[in-house]
Amino acid sequence: MAPMPMVSYAQRLAGDAAADPDHLAVTDEQRSVTRRELEQLANRSARAFAQLGVGQGDVVTIALPNSVAFVAAVVATWKLGATPQPVSSRLPKRELDGIVELAGPKVIVGADPSDHEGHHCLPLGWQPDTSLDDGPLPDATSNPWKAMTSGGSTGRPKLILANAPGVIDPDAYPLLLIRRNGTHLMPGPLYHNGPFVWATTALLAGDHVVLGGKFDAEKTLALIDRHRPDSLYVVPTMMQRIWRLPEAVRDRYDVSSLQVVWHLSAPCPQWLKQAWIDWLGPEKIFELYGGTEAQASTIVTGTEWLAHRGSVGRAISGEIKIVGPDGEDLPPGEVGEVFMRPSDPAVKTYTYVGAEARTLGDGWESLGDMGSMDADGFLYLTDRQSDMILVGGSNVYPAEVESALDEHPRVRSSAVVGLPDDDLGNRVHAIVQTDDGSALDLDELRAFLGDRLVRYKVPRSFEFVGEPLRNDAGKLRRSQLRADRL
Repeated sequence: MAPMPMVSYAQRLAGDAAADPDHLAVTDEQRSVTRRELEQLANRSARAFAQLGVGQGDVVTIALPNSVAFVAAVVATWKLGATPQPVSSRLPKRELDGIVELAGPKVIVGADPSDHEGHHCLPLGWQPDTSLDDGPLPDATSNPWKAMTSGGSTGRPKLILANAPGVIDPDAYPLLLIRRNGTHLMPGPLYHNGPFVWATTALLAGDHVVLGGKFDAEKTLALIDRHRPDSLYVVPTMMQRIWRLPEAVRDRYDVSSLQVVWHLSAPCPQWLKQAWIDWLGPEKIFELYGGTEAQASTIVTGTEWLAHRGSVGRAISGEIKIVGPDGEDLPPGEVGEVFMRPSDPAVKTYTYVGAEARTLGDGWESLGDMGSMDADGFLYLTDRQSDMILVGGSNVYPAEVESALDEHPRVRSSAVVGLPDDDLGNRVHAIVQTDDGSALDLDELRAFLGDRLVRYKVPRSFEFVGEPLRNDAGKLRRSQLRADRL
């Protein structure tokens, strides 16, 4: 018998809704919806988007918190063959302006209509008119199926378009070890690539997707106890906050339903990973390393990690190698820059808008990470990109923060580095040059930055200096500034 052809994401979800309409689809902090209810809401939303001009190949920017409305907006976008482009619902207007300029969306969902002239905006809390038809739409396939955002090393945002259509093999086992028709708990923000991919993969597998709001360690355990998920996505900051709960609090909740716990987005301290392995068992702990660009990725199981402590695993897609400062391939055990490429070098897995890739030729690209590989092909990361700061799993590019700081009338120049933080992994630390080295009013400075940067990018600590931070060529050695403070 010939295999069934691939089907669109919209068709897959509609088929699941028809097969079991009363199966729970999404739960957020306020409500739960069944597959039928999600399908009807998405169909009405799609028709509302279409009335605003959204069609095949267009972009819809979604600036909503984790919610049923977020998921419905994504599904509605797919139903029109358009591309969902999620962003934080808390982005300051100016930062959102930069993304909108790159993406050129037909509709922005979750934005004040007065803030973006020339774009159709649907405010936070918007619902499609109940008079709109909630029946099926003509089938459509989105290509690309997602467009994610990232800060840029130049201080400007970039878009990362997935070079893949929104189609799925209806007979294939779900990706990411997600169980068909199971339950998945997502405590992470859906505008980040990892949470977006895991949540949509679970939705397409027919899972009941349970969304957390602002992360709270005990509340997450309570959600596990209540909804009995078989899979969970976390980042190390979440893991650490959960682990730091009193043992009596952790033991209050039944987490035995968990079969697969994924952690990614940031390096995990070895002691913390060992603690989770001891708590839940090595067979349940999985780590993935890779970028939104998806040139290659690695996975390490808890059992493998115990034999290769500190490793992020072996390549399960694409190829990875370690390169020295002169572009030479390095032997096992030597630290260099991590380069990746798809198994077929002619394949391009993504497209940047607003940035250029760091390339080596023949399809090899770098995300800026440093590491080594052992003789068995297990990858070990020694440090993240020299400038980028990982704060609780979120990327912060110093140039972006410095650009905002340097706008302040009393700031001569600035340098931003990441310093260790027990809770978030790193904290954003700003070194600020003023005319005489005197300190600025921190409340006023934080308010100034809060109008320009999303909250997690605002420095948590400051120091003030009188001497120049850059040389005559305008160059800044952030690595040395960071080392001096360590």
